[in-house]
Amino acid sequence: MAEAGWKVTDGVLKNDRGESFRFEMLLGSKGFERICAPYARTLARLGIGMDYRVVDPALYQRRLDRFEFDMTVVSYAVSQSPGNELFNRFASKAADEEGSDNYTGIKDPVVDALIHKIVAAPDRRTLVTQAHALDRVLLWGEYIVPNWYIPYHRVAYFDKFEYPEKLPLYYSNPIVWMMETWWVKKR
Repeated sequence: MAEAGWKVTDGVLKNDRGESFRFEMLLGSKGFERICAPYARTLARLGIGMDYRVVDPALYQRRLDRFEFDMTVVSYAVSQSPGNELFNRFASKAADEEGSDNYTGIKDPVVDALIHKIVAAPDRRTLVTQAHALDRVLLWGEYIVPNWYIPYHRVAYFDKFEYPEKLPLYYSNPIVWMMETWWVKKR
């Protein structure tokens, strides 16, 4: 920050023009306040001011679609086999497309090339290698501040359900659509 002309004066990070480093975190749910409050306190210790504002879901979505925010909280759904969704999230072309998920505005030819390699991967090993490479490039670019991680899945359990002994003739794959095959226990 010092190389860019920022220094802490009276506990506030300021640039050469005397402007304080301050930004707004846009939130679509009050539930994220509990995550943002400690982050704001930590940034304040560095002299950085962060305000957070909760807006209604429609306005939140509109502002996301138009990239009208300084910072926001986003959760990306992922799979074991990343693919075409990466174009919408991280590719250069999506950075200027209203409604894309490239909220960070990434425009990097290396990222673009890695996405193409992932999508065209001929086998699982190549896909994993290329995905790890993309992950390293994205982390190196410091586009995203990870704010939480849970190393497990939360599952609610209620003992009124059971799995039928004999499956219906046209049942769905229970691994994919498990809830379709659980039935209420007979009392």
